[in-house]
Amino acid sequence: MKIVLTRDVPRLGRDGDIVTVADGYARNYLFPRQLAIVAKAAALKQQAARIEREKQQVAEQLHAAQASAVNLQDKQFQVVGKAAAHSTRLYGSVTEADIAEAIKAATGIEVDKRRISHIDPIKVTGSYSLTVRLHPDVVVPFTVEVVTQEQLDAYAREAAKAAEEAAAQAALAEAQPAEA
Repeated sequence: MKIVLTRDVPRLGRDGDIVTVADGYARNYLFPRQLAIVAKAAALKQQAARIEREKQQVAEQLHAAQASAVNLQDKQFQVVGKAAAHSTRLYGSVTEADIAEAIKAATGIEVDKRRISHIDPIKVTGSYSLTVRLHPDVVVPFTVEVVTQEQLDAYAREAAKAAEEAAAQAALAEAQPAEA
């Protein structure tokens, strides 16, 4: 009997394949489990339409993944962890879920935490290079910087100090031509 497989069947074929099997195997095993349908003209047409729809969906997913990859390519994301004062060792750890949340907060792109290439939880502050697999054909590298609140405050103080110095130098530069 000729049948069209509706799902992958081990040692028989893949989804969409047209195969010939024994009548009893088809009636007693494949049909009751909805693993196959009889290969008639209407079933073949329906199967071809389903395969075409699936190809379109895969193409759309690939296009969406490539568009998201442009926004994530070589970006740096910051994750704040808790640590003791003057220490770089975190109390807990930064996991894939924390990284996915930071990506969503920064770019609005929702990334599945299971698609982030991270082996062990991050337990020390620093910069880490990771990748995310948005699609089987699209892998995007990015960087995660793990910092503590104390380090963020220090960065803010340094930035404010640099801004004050720049403003003072600009004021000094304006005053000097006025004297000449």
